[in-house]
Amino acid sequence: MNRVTNISQQFAAHNYKLTPQREAIVRILLDNEKDHLSVEEVYMLVKRKFPHLGLATVYRTLELLCELHIVQKMNFGDGVARYDLRDDDHMHMHHHLICNVCGKLEEIKDDWLLELEARVAREYGFSVTDHRLDFKGTYNSCQKNGCKGDKECRAVS
Repeated sequence: MNRVTNISQQFAAHNYKLTPQREAIVRILLDNEKDHLSVEEVYMLVKRKFPHLGLATVYRTLELLCELHIVQKMNFGDGVARYDLRDDDHMHMHHHLICNVCGKLEEIKDDWLLELEARVAREYGFSVTDHRLDFKGTYNSCQKNGCKGDKECRAVS
């Protein structure tokens, strides 16, 4: 099943409709999945197809997508809220590497915390429903080469 159909079913399960405008926003997120777009970036991209769509509609749609656990609102330390699609095939959010020098952001799709979750359940009687892990640091290439945060190096602008 494709992701738009799956998302449409998630909307329907909560008595919402995936309108053409909402679908356009979802497709922007899908097409730019590795970019972790801000509201403004989504707005600028979706306006190409729906020039009369307002920024408030984009905000409301992204908040609804968060409420339905389709996307996760993230902040990577640059003061901008960004939106990250949740994976259909993973129980939890994926993790991130964030470079302190150039801002490059890389996703880790493997779930390394399953053993820790089992330990938390065992030792604390706590059932983990989700988690998120961001590793902040510096890539070796930035330390050695004195990275200046060049555009091709920078993933979060």
